Amino acid sequence: MEIASITSPQFYRITDLKSRLGISSSSIWAWVKKGTFPKPIKLGENITAWKASDVEAWAQGRIEASQGKEAA
Repeated sequence: MEIASITSPQFYRITDLKSRLGISSSSIWAWVKKGTFPKPIKLGENITAWKASDVEAWAQGRIEASQGKEAA
C-alpha cells in the first residue's frame, strides 16, 4: 500500500518577510495597500500570513522586471 505524501501550504509571517526582503513592515503593508504585493490571509483571529508561493511568484516577477523581462 502506497501512502501519498501530503504537503501543507507554507506561509510567511510579517517577521519572516521583513527578514527575507530586508524591508520594514510598513513598506510591506503600503505595497499591499497599493496592490503591488500579494494580499495576506488570516489564519486565525490574530494570525496574518502570506502564502509562500504568492511571495515567491512576486519576487520572481520583480527579478524578471529588473532584467527587462516580462513576468509570465
